[in-house]
Order: sequence, then structure tokens, then C-alpha cells
Amino acid sequence: MDYKIFWTEEAIQNLEEIIDYLATKWTQREVDNFKEKLSKQIDLIKRNPRIFPVSTFQPRLRKAVLSKQTSIFYEIGDNVIYLAYVFVNYKNTERLK
Repeated sequence: MDYKIFWTEEAIQNLEEIIDYLATKWTQREVDNFKEKLSKQIDLIKRNPRIFPVSTFQPRLRKAVLSKQTSIFYEIGDNVIYLAYVFVNYKNTERLK
């Protein structure tokens, strides 16, 4: 069963900050590759949301590692996946609520 994806405001803001940062440090091709990888990861979450482990920092969320630097935190609802955070891994996880 495919779930619908819902982006929280915080996840959108997180992603915009990451893309803005990457755009200043990387080439457009690398930014596009990051977006493609993100899209594939979200599609995997959408098709099989329980494939990734429950977060140790916030048990209501699951954590999908996108890269060494970035993870996606999400919550499974009735027929919907709530993308809570797109998180830069070196940041303090205390922010996750």
C-alpha cells in the first residue's frame, strides 16, 4: 500500500536550508543528485514505511539515513507519512520533539 506524503512546515524549512547551503558549496549537478537521492528515499518510505528503525531520540518517529550528513525523520499515520524533519546529522538531536 502506498502512503500519501505530508511535509511538515519544519521539514520544508529544513530542506530549504539544506538546499541553500548545498547550492553555495556544491555544483548544480551535485545538488540535483542530492534531490534525486532524497526523492528515491521518500519513495521507499512511501512504499514501505516500516523499513527504517524507530528513532532512539523520539520513539514516535522513524529515522531514514539519507547520507552520512542527512537523515529524514517521519511518523506513520493512517494512510499518510508525516515528514517531520530533514535533519543535518551533526546538529543536536535535542531539537527533535
